[in-house]
Amino acid sequence: MRDSLEEQARRYATEAHAAAGQRRKYTDEPYIVHPAAVAELVRSVTDDEQMIAAAWLHDTVEDTPSTIDDIERHFGPRVAELVDQLTDSAQPAAKNRAARKLAHFRHTADASPEAQTIKLADIIDNTRAIVQYDADFARVYLVEKQIQIQLLRQGDSHLWRQAEQTIKQGLAQLAQPPYSVPESWFVKQAAKYGAIN
Repeated sequence: MRDSLEEQARRYATEAHAAAGQRRKYTDEPYIVHPAAVAELVRSVTDDEQMIAAAWLHDTVEDTPSTIDDIERHFGPRVAELVDQLTDSAQPAAKNRAARKLAHFRHTADASPEAQTIKLADIIDNTRAIVQYDADFARVYLVEKQIQIQLLRQGDSHLWRQAEQTIKQGLAQLAQPPYSVPESWFVKQAAKYGAIN
């Protein structure tokens, strides 16, 4: 009997990230722990097997030699389309981090509600790790994600609220000792991104 679509996606993502030598930045765990967490968050709001498969695969094109064509050949056009909508395409003309991130925010803002749901799950899991292990980078990251989720309102409302709460908790944590980041710093950082329309 053939494995389920999700099991095939889990295996493919596990092998692709391992072959690329990719590990979680802060914990050195096998990278697949992140797609696994994203897939579980998506599963908490839907039983759509193609969405859950795309959650497992969401970083494969961005971080491994896999292409969208590879994903489509193995998993079909809908999964490939979801992964494509979640892939941060290279921005060769972008001059700095803010410009690159704005381009990515616009890309995910145009994504389908299903892809936005997966992106919200991705943000939730990444935010937890970054706040825990890298408070310095978390200052910038949390401001960016606070901006980005405003553009992901078509995603699942439960995950949207969870993402918003996770970001707020992270910001509150950074405002307390030992970090004591003043609110004015976050406001100034957010201004770098300007208004997104």
